[in-house]
Amino acid sequence: MAETTHTEISPDTTLEGEVTAIGDLDGKARIGAPSGTGERPAAIDGFTEEGESLPGGDDGTGQLGFKKHSHGNAPVVPEASRGERRRSFDLADFPTLTGLEEDWRFTPLKRLRGLHTDALSGTAPGIEVGGAGNVTVETVGRGDARLGSAATPEDRVSAAAWNAFTEATVITIPKETVADGEVMVKVTGSTSEAAAQHILIHAEAFSKAVVVLDHSGSVTLAQNVEIIVGDGAQLTVVSVQEWDDDAVHVSSQQAKVGRDARYKHVVVSLGGDLVRLTPSSIFTATGAEVEMYGLYFADAGQHLEQRLLVDHAVPNCKSRVTYKGALQGVDAHTVWVGDVLIRKAAEGTDTYETNRNLILTDGARSDSVPNLEIETGLIEGAGHASATGRFDDEHLFYLMARGIPEKAARRLVVRGFLTEVIQQIKVPALEERLSESVERELAAGNL
Repeated sequence: MAETTHTEISPDTTLEGEVTAIGDLDGKARIGAPSGTGERPAAIDGFTEEGESLPGGDDGTGQLGFKKHSHGNAPVVPEASRGERRRSFDLADFPTLTGLEEDWRFTPLKRLRGLHTDALSGTAPGIEVGGAGNVTVETVGRGDARLGSAATPEDRVSAAAWNAFTEATVITIPKETVADGEVMVKVTGSTSEAAAQHILIHAEAFSKAVVVLDHSGSVTLAQNVEIIVGDGAQLTVVSVQEWDDDAVHVSSQQAKVGRDARYKHVVVSLGGDLVRLTPSSIFTATGAEVEMYGLYFADAGQHLEQRLLVDHAVPNCKSRVTYKGALQGVDAHTVWVGDVLIRKAAEGTDTYETNRNLILTDGARSDSVPNLEIETGLIEGAGHASATGRFDDEHLFYLMARGIPEKAARRLVVRGFLTEVIQQIKVPALEERLSESVERELAAGNL
């Protein structure tokens, strides 16, 4: 693809990387890339609740709406460390959102339909769990002691969802149990009223399972998904967002990963008006491995956002992150922010994250921000890469030179680009369905 950054991190290094590439109608970047002077862009014209403009007012620094910090001028003063972000079950601990917050600066708040301001009093989407018969499924009240054991809200919408839900779905894979098939969790919405939902997935020690969260219908939903991966367990969680065109979905999906466990998290976002997922993986004991994959395909006017965290808090753990996206149509917008934190105690860490975005038409915009924070030099390796661009002309020429029409060649390139993520699901029927969904997306864009 046309623009690429690739960063290898040497020991005892702290890096915050930020890469933005735009395919816009006038060919101009709407958000500037780093200037090469060691500072971030001095100003970003137009950041409001709609993701556009900063409010006026001189704060004494000579910049409107900006404050000084160690990296130059920026819309906000971030915490010194990703590990310092506020966590709380109390909604009052999270101020009202303005759009200036680092975690929300790309999100068009007015399109959240009140998830960040209103009481979440609507009816939650229905949940139907099928598949493995040797897995326990319960509906419990909010007073169940297990709830909140794996995740604490990190933002205002997540905290609002925690305080609003009345009952939760708890899925347990018992100790040393191999699920006899995929656990299919169908989440079906039928109303646009703002609602909250809570799901807990617990893979007990030495168990093995694949759990699919399959979202469809119409919603305005704030959702918390807690995931516990017990010692020696092997768990795959797949979150599919094939909502109706009017859906708004904000989901926090936090996982705690135990000793020698293997955890894979796969995100597939295709439908909805605005979908914002914040997956996180926190290592709690040594020897664990985490893989996080994502696929997203944004059409005209669609906003698909992924903000993930891998928290290496203990020694000798491994993580790999691969997210890929495609965009087509005017005002199609995707956001990927990847935070990897290697704490001081996390010696022997091995981590790498990458994000790739393919812009198929004019008028689409992709923001990609890889961040890597290292607090110890005693690591096996760490790095990240990000690239956003259009079709590779050489790839198209190669295919067309062998008699493949241009439109078919373009579809082959996109299909091959996204297939890597689909193949990580390892559920044949779901992989086939999602491949067909990608074909429909391509056909809708007349590509």
